[in-house]
Amino acid sequence: MTFNEIIAADKPVLVDFTASWCGPCKMMAPVLKEVKQEVGDSASIIKVDVDQSPAAAQAYNVQGVPTFILFKQGKILWRQSGVIPKANLIKIINQFT
Repeated sequence: MTFNEIIAADKPVLVDFTASWCGPCKMMAPVLKEVKQEVGDSASIIKVDVDQSPAAAQAYNVQGVPTFILFKQGKILWRQSGVIPKANLIKIINQFT
C-alpha cells in the first residue's frame, strides 16, 4: 500500500514525520504507542522518516521534526510540530473518527 493510499482511507491517519537523530521524536514514540492503544482501530498511526522519504516531507512542507499531520480521505484535518501530550493527540483524533 502506498502513502497516498493509506492517507486516502475513510478513517483518520496520523502521520508522524520523524527522524532517527531527533530527540523529541524519540520521546514521542512511547506516547504514540499509548495513543494507538487508546484509539484502537478507529484511526491509523504511521511514521515517515524524513531522511528516508524526503519527497513525502517536501510534499507536505515539513520543516522540522516531529511534525504530525492528521489526514482523512486524503485531506489534511490538522497539523502541528513538536512534542504533543498524549491527551491532546487522543482528543484531536477522536474529533475526526
